[in-house]
Amino acid sequence: MTKVPARSLLTDPDRPLRQGRYRSPLRDERLAAWLGAGVGVLFGACFLTGLFSHLHQNPVTWLPVPARPAGLYRITQGLHVASGIASLPVLLAKLWVVWPRLLSFPPFRHVSDVVERLGILVLVGGGIFMVFSGVANIALWYPWPFSFRAAHFWMAWVTIGALVSHVGARWTTSRRALGGWGRAGASPPRERPRPALAEADPALGTAAEGVHDGLSRRGFLLTVGAATGALTAVTVGQTVPALSPLALLAPRDPRDRPVNRTAAMAGVQAGDVAAGYVFSVEGRVERPLRLTLDELVDLPSHEARLPIACVEGWSYSAPWSGVRLRDLLVLAGAPEGAEVRVESLEQEGAFRTSFVNRAQAQDRDTLLATHLDGDVLSLDHGFPLRLIGPDRPGVNQTKWVTRLVVE
Repeated sequence: MTKVPARSLLTDPDRPLRQGRYRSPLRDERLAAWLGAGVGVLFGACFLTGLFSHLHQNPVTWLPVPARPAGLYRITQGLHVASGIASLPVLLAKLWVVWPRLLSFPPFRHVSDVVERLGILVLVGGGIFMVFSGVANIALWYPWPFSFRAAHFWMAWVTIGALVSHVGARWTTSRRALGGWGRAGASPPRERPRPALAEADPALGTAAEGVHDGLSRRGFLLTVGAATGALTAVTVGQTVPALSPLALLAPRDPRDRPVNRTAAMAGVQAGDVAAGYVFSVEGRVERPLRLTLDELVDLPSHEARLPIACVEGWSYSAPWSGVRLRDLLVLAGAPEGAEVRVESLEQEGAFRTSFVNRAQAQDRDTLLATHLDGDVLSLDHGFPLRLIGPDRPGVNQTKWVTRLVVE
């Protein structure tokens, strides 16, 4: 069997990878620039909201997260998941528009071509990894041996770096293709010929050849926008109550008060609670506390309507009641402005402890809850005691609380 040289795969008219076979009036610089701008906006929103989530889960003392507004994390994490999923059709459309140019022969004419294509490879590969791993995390499916959080975090930096590099490399071309929008006094052009990608790369042939009837550029953009909107509509209802009937792809219905980590998964059994449960407040306090469950219930109770906002994008608000954290700190004689580490009965797990900064610890609605919706907490929801506070991700609303350590 005769081996076909690599060059013939790109130039032989009978071979499928010949660039001339893929000429289309839709493959122009203006359309590529619009789709690139869409990818940039969606990736940028996903990156910034992801950083905010990372800061919640990995707090630093010099940049504390706020306690208010109470639903801020619910909004940012919902936007994080929605923008990540919505970027998929835009990214695929962008690749469809430009991929014949990426396969043109020879593969590069200048050193800058090599740098650009390597950057695009990193951007595309990183984007696909981020979307795939994010969707897998939503489904609680982890078909890899490494840490999702660590890989997702560092790959986000790699991907956004490749995006910034690509924007810098294509800035002049994109501004020209978009008609100079954004310059002082400039206005969008009405109708003018749009530069074809074939004109920028002779390997693609002339733009006039192979033109056929089909979608207009506007129709193509509207189709991509409709696909993006549809994906958003069938997922965002898991955090926007008014759209919950449309959340067909959401793996959990927030109206069911779902939990990601059950007591069985955490290795917490009802017998562990029944066998002499004692709650303690220790650390930098004048009067260390050791309280039974009955003594906790006898303390003044406070009710607050607060959201549970999960990193997977779903959330719901509910009435919680229990003891204010700041009241317990006063009772134990903790110093003003103290921060707290909350520990769980759970013996293992990345989130068996959580950190409460001074703003959250002093907030009127940060509770050690004993009741949800007026009923005693179920074991899966954290009985006998769970932390619940404003502007906190669900993984940091520690369940089965047994100890506070004042720092």
